[in-house]
Amino acid sequence: MKELTLPLSKSAAAELRAGDSVSLTGVILTARDCAHKRIFQILEEGKPLPFDLKNAVIYYAGPCPAKAGTASGSCGPTTSARMESFAPALLDGGLGAIIGKGEMNDAVRDALKRNGAVYFAAVGGAGALYGSAIKSSQCIAFEDLLSEAVYRLEVENFPVIVAYDAAGGSIY
Repeated sequence: MKELTLPLSKSAAAELRAGDSVSLTGVILTARDCAHKRIFQILEEGKPLPFDLKNAVIYYAGPCPAKAGTASGSCGPTTSARMESFAPALLDGGLGAIIGKGEMNDAVRDALKRNGAVYFAAVGGAGALYGSAIKSSQCIAFEDLLSEAVYRLEVENFPVIVAYDAAGGSIY
């Protein structure tokens, strides 16, 4: 298993290949459907986002509330295809990687390759495992969206698989 520290550099992304098992440590952001709609509203209005996309990693997930003594509850991936219409523009805007579940369309694969970015697959049904890898969680945008808000997660040993690499390779 390869160990990577986030943010993900372009050189580190270039070395990854579809099928590689990776352990992520660092900061990831969560954003689901509703958050993506808000992000695009802000961008269309020409306003700055409340967080930086440059080399960021967005996890298509919504963390469950934390129990006493934990940073987060369960935090499993949601279906990535629901964010396909948003992903190419965010990748072109500097996003370094995506974490989600399932295949994405050719437009996303092209954007990943064009930008030297990667798509990591998280295992569906393993939300408790992912929640235990979260060391801190802070809502940083769109608090009214509750679990669909944007959260800044500090993770340690967060296991993923490279689904689409920066060279155009795919596990699908």
